[in-house]
Amino acid sequence: MKNKVQKVFDIFQQITAIPRCSKKEEKICSWISQWVIEKGFDFKKDSAGNLLIWVPASEGYETSPGIVIQGHMDMVCEKTPDSRHDFSKDPIQLIFEEEWVRAKDTSLGADNGIGLALALAIASDKSLNHPLLELLFTVDEETGLTGAGRLKEGWLKGKILLNIDSEDEGTFTVGCAGGKDTRIQLPVTFDMIPENAIYYQLKVHGLRGGHSGVDIHEQRANAIKIMARGLLLLLEKYPIHIVSINGGSAHNAIPREAVATLASNSDVGNLLCNRIRELEKTVREEFDAIEPGLEIRLEKSDINADASGKIISEKHALAAVRLLSGIPHGVYGMSYQIPGLVETSSNLATVNTQKSMIEIVTSQRSSIMSRLSEITGQIKAISDLAGAETGDENAYPAWKPRMDSPLLSRCVDIYTDFYGYKPKIEAIHAGLECGVIGAKYPDMDMISFGPTIKGAHSPDEKLHVPSVEKILTFLTALLKSYK
Repeated sequence: MKNKVQKVFDIFQQITAIPRCSKKEEKICSWISQWVIEKGFDFKKDSAGNLLIWVPASEGYETSPGIVIQGHMDMVCEKTPDSRHDFSKDPIQLIFEEEWVRAKDTSLGADNGIGLALALAIASDKSLNHPLLELLFTVDEETGLTGAGRLKEGWLKGKILLNIDSEDEGTFTVGCAGGKDTRIQLPVTFDMIPENAIYYQLKVHGLRGGHSGVDIHEQRANAIKIMARGLLLLLEKYPIHIVSINGGSAHNAIPREAVATLASNSDVGNLLCNRIRELEKTVREEFDAIEPGLEIRLEKSDINADASGKIISEKHALAAVRLLSGIPHGVYGMSYQIPGLVETSSNLATVNTQKSMIEIVTSQRSSIMSRLSEITGQIKAISDLAGAETGDENAYPAWKPRMDSPLLSRCVDIYTDFYGYKPKIEAIHAGLECGVIGAKYPDMDMISFGPTIKGAHSPDEKLHVPSVEKILTFLTALLKSYK
């Protein structure tokens, strides 16, 4: 098995060398297509860019039910502030440390690159017995399950689906939340920057960030919420103006950083710095156990603001900061049916200052679709009060657990026989493509599992190497059991 695991990591390393940020999967799609051709497998690509690869059944498995092994080709591209990594061309630099592998100053992309590597290693292992396999690799999972959403009904023939996109070995996922994003556009007007203005930059950084579904229950700090809190304190007391506010990087990542450029025609730097130091002390006390790296800094800036030479009008600057302060973030409700499961949440994900507006993106999740509508409606109501326009996008359905699933029963039995203890069965507060695929293929029996990944969607992401071997061993046994 050690040689087989090494093959998985050899493929994974090739995958990490290929740029594959969400919506930019052309190169990884091309690489996989060439790999498939070299192995002699048939495949096809749909209009969305999804790949479907057929791996013939082993001898004696010709009449066994076909099995779909599914993962996604894209990754969340995050890096540390001082990293010079270019995700459009640079390979991910892997660092192996004892039982873990991580990337140098960037997200690792084990979500879901290791799932692709496992599937390809299984497909190319001629010693492995298995039924007909359909390898389904989708695009743009991370920004809204777009590839799965554009799958055509009838494209898949198998009635059993193994999603290799979970992040806790020893756990089988049988349900997930539904979700949607809300794009908020607040029109703003601009005034000319006062003559002899002094410029400052307010930065919130050093936060843990993380996955806005999987990690939301930990109540990690949100850099945009802290930024809004600081700006509100300053605007209400000191003669300053906002040039721009920017923060966050992705709809499904808790914001780790935010920055605002400020201008004033008075030298109030000492007063501002003292107030920000007080805020930092307060916020550090609030998040002491969960955010050890949190920093809030205000410094004079030598830039002449932005190219426009303008500041956001006082009325709209205050409206924007109050809007950011009012938008809900975090856990909205816990499940009454599954202890410890977040039922409904919202993530204030990004804010960007543009030419004529401030654009904000939030991401809501819930295992109950009516509660998803409720929290989305609340965000719209707050935005309406601020004079902003809203629109929903990237909606996807929840995946309802099926505890009497034959596939689940088989997986539990095989895992227990191999390792001597039963796996954990759970539903998660995150979107999985199983929900979208299940809506198109209602007769599909599905389960999700995968090796252990920590810190997904952030530069802290790391993959537990021994868990990859356990998943490969289990998956091999599961496929073999269908003779």
